[in-house]
Amino acid sequence: MTVLTNPMRPALLAAARSPRIGATMSKMCVTRQLVERFVAGETEPDAVAAVRGLLESGRFVSVDYLGEGTTDAGRAAATVDAYLSLLQAYSLLNARPRSLEVSMKLSALGQGIDRSLALANARVVCRAAERAGVWVTIDAEDHTTTDSTLSIVRELREEFPNLGTVLQAYLRRTEDDCKTLSGSRIRLCKGAYNEPASVAFQKPAEVSASYLRCLKVLMEGDGYPMVASHDPEMIDAADRFASEAGRDVGSYEYQMLYGIRDAEQARLAAEGKQVRVYVPYGDQWYGYFMRRLAERPANLMFFVRSLVSRQ
Repeated sequence: MTVLTNPMRPALLAAARSPRIGATMSKMCVTRQLVERFVAGETEPDAVAAVRGLLESGRFVSVDYLGEGTTDAGRAAATVDAYLSLLQAYSLLNARPRSLEVSMKLSALGQGIDRSLALANARVVCRAAERAGVWVTIDAEDHTTTDSTLSIVRELREEFPNLGTVLQAYLRRTEDDCKTLSGSRIRLCKGAYNEPASVAFQKPAEVSASYLRCLKVLMEGDGYPMVASHDPEMIDAADRFASEAGRDVGSYEYQMLYGIRDAEQARLAAEGKQVRVYVPYGDQWYGYFMRRLAERPANLMFFVRSLVSRQ
């Protein structure tokens, strides 16, 4: 959810798309141990245990069953089944209204196979979530999927008007997208994919400036902004923009990643702010893990130090 200076970022993001490197790293015991910092586990019980702890701390959750870029309809169907099972598990948590959400990547639901397949699969999950009283947000992926994703979101919103989606501030188009979608539920993040300069800002200062412009647009709109950032500047700006727009604390929320800035998450929640934690789980964790390493030098150094200490 953040883009900071990391000279290794391009290489790490390229590695995130390499099945060969992923297979090698997945076999390394130290890698799997470190993944636990960012991923709740590989199974649904692991995810539910993490969710229960976060709810007890006063935070909200959004659970993502990891997987993306599937080219197999059977795998897409299995992803739908995983979400339906998770929604059933949610029903046993006795959670507060709005505290439970699921996040879905359309490429995991078959977007790369056929748009209509992804739409149909997403609709199945949205209907089950609506029956369960659970929110749904459609995740953003690389820029080549943005038009398709937003078109599917628009179609789904005809039946599910509360459906959320994600916009990435590093894309040059996003300020205009925010203006178009400011009346809806939008998670604004900085972006975590390796994008060309033709479509995305490259310098951290440019990305931050874009985030602030986009955030102001959303706060001044009629929708529900979800401030997905660990950056103290963005967190402070959210409070300021919300106050200037006359918003109360229930009309927007902060979102942070599982395992990152936990103390800050707890602090905001203790102040009465709405804080949602993005909780990923599943055995397809490799791409997600590599993007977390690419985002912040501190994450990469944590990984390297752990490798060295175990040798």
